[in-house]
Amino acid sequence: MEQVTISDVAAEGKAIARVNGVALFVPFAVPGDVVDVQVSRRRSSFMEGYVTRVVRPSPQRVAPFCAHYGVCGGCRWQPLPYPEQLRCKQRQVEEQLARIGNFRNLRVNSIAGAEKTTFYRNKLEFTFSHRRWLTPEEVASGAPLCDPQALGFHIPLKFDKVLDVKRCYLQADPSNEVRLSVKKFAVDNGLEFFDLRAQTGLLRNLIIRTSGAGELMVIVVFYKNDEERIAMLMQHLQRSFPGVTSLLYVVNGKRNDAIGDQEVVRFAGRDYIAEEMEGLRFKIGAKSFFQTNSEQAYKLYCIVRNLAQLSGSEVVYDLYTGTGTIAAFVAKSAKKVVGVEYVKEAVDDARANARLNGIGNAAFYAGDMKDVLTADFVAQNGRPDVAILDPPRAGVHPDVAQALLKAQPQRIVYVSCNPATQARDMAILSTMYDVTDVQPVDMFPHTHHVENVVGMKIRIASMRY
Repeated sequence: MEQVTISDVAAEGKAIARVNGVALFVPFAVPGDVVDVQVSRRRSSFMEGYVTRVVRPSPQRVAPFCAHYGVCGGCRWQPLPYPEQLRCKQRQVEEQLARIGNFRNLRVNSIAGAEKTTFYRNKLEFTFSHRRWLTPEEVASGAPLCDPQALGFHIPLKFDKVLDVKRCYLQADPSNEVRLSVKKFAVDNGLEFFDLRAQTGLLRNLIIRTSGAGELMVIVVFYKNDEERIAMLMQHLQRSFPGVTSLLYVVNGKRNDAIGDQEVVRFAGRDYIAEEMEGLRFKIGAKSFFQTNSEQAYKLYCIVRNLAQLSGSEVVYDLYTGTGTIAAFVAKSAKKVVGVEYVKEAVDDARANARLNGIGNAAFYAGDMKDVLTADFVAQNGRPDVAILDPPRAGVHPDVAQALLKAQPQRIVYVSCNPATQARDMAILSTMYDVTDVQPVDMFPHTHHVENVVGMKIRIASMRY
């Protein structure tokens, strides 16, 4: 289709145009662009495609700053000015609350934007591949392939295709230097990059974590336990980057990349790095969950604490507590904090962080939320005055929502990385609660993702547990 005018931004970061009344969804385009589009999928009510040529760029289009833009699939909104990104994210929250939750007259506070729109992530995971992804230009050139291996990101929707990354703008240095040094050493010394289809090779993943205090964790994931060659690479990292706080490795022979069930071996330094917020110190291990944008996470936690309206006499339930960061953040303003989390290792981290910070009024439990949150549990730990929810993208299980309605905390603070499932859950809770505040937070600039915090206050008090 030729000379299609892009009219708006749609779901999942794609742009949208209308062609003869039918919606056409296109990635990597900006409202106001006039483009030629190759349609790749056609249905009666919509089409999908990709841009083959920008005929006339939008007046608001800006030049992407990353050389990998449009190939790796990340940071898709680079051509969209940051204020326009924020406007689109705010509208996304408003529309999903109205359409899915039927909250049509809510006042949504102005989104809390990020001061840093590049180099804001504290964790990145890269993948080794013995055959890197070739760009269309490389394929068309017919030139011999002189560098066949990759250490970078998966191409979207292609599990076995990896783009070799030269410079990434998501994580501050020395992230790029570490990755490039690992790749060069591996190539120079004949260490086999992983074959994702055949499941062969030595080098599988590289994970880099940083903290605001300047600490650095490097984790190398190997496919097999080749002690001699593992030692070669780890010694190279130790020599080349003596400032690494935590140098670790994992041997993962499974068919998936998850290391949550694998042993982590400490090669040098500590087995954790530390992050600090308001004098609180958090230990972050290889498997720990921590918000990947530390500066915006601090804003998020402050918003949560403000909406909780704690006076010091409340029992607070922090559900889906993770490693207990929010629980620790609100503990000094509460009588007691009860954290619940499905992942046992995360609960271990939460207890360790509580001890590290001298927090004696917090208790943490591991288990499936819908099974843990029972009448007996509430009787044992005290009825909640405030419930803080920070579930995964799938949202709150219906049984958990019903348990909250029975427990009837005075206030609920709901943190979500998926406003769609959040709106669905809010509709259930609205039988007893009114929405008092809606505050979006931009955790991931140049993407369509948005975090949203909602405050709710009880309207009807009836029989409690």
